[in-house]
Amino acid sequence: MNHETLRRLTLLNQLSLTDAQKEDIIAFFARQEQGLAALNVVDTESVERMVHVMPILTVVREDVAAQPFTREALQSGAPDAGEGYWRVPRVVE
Repeated sequence: MNHETLRRLTLLNQLSLTDAQKEDIIAFFARQEQGLAALNVVDTESVERMVHVMPILTVVREDVAAQPFTREALQSGAPDAGEGYWRVPRVVE
C-alpha cells in the first residue's frame, strides 16, 4: 500500500482520514506485506494440498422411513389429551 493507492481508496469510499490515520494504515499494510513475504520464503512443494486441517468423514446412513414413536406413547406425558390430540387451554375468546 502506498500513498497513491490509499488516496484512491479514500476517494472511492468517501473517507475522511487525518494524516496520522493515513500513516497508520500504510504502516499496517507494510507489516502485512512483510508477514506475507516471510510466508512466501517457506518451501511448500512437498506439502499435499488440503481443504480442511482435519479429515472429514461423512457418515451416510440409509434413508429408511420409520415411525419410532406411537401417538399414544407421545401423548402419555401430556397433561390433557383426547381423541388423538393434545388439549390446551383456550387463549382466544
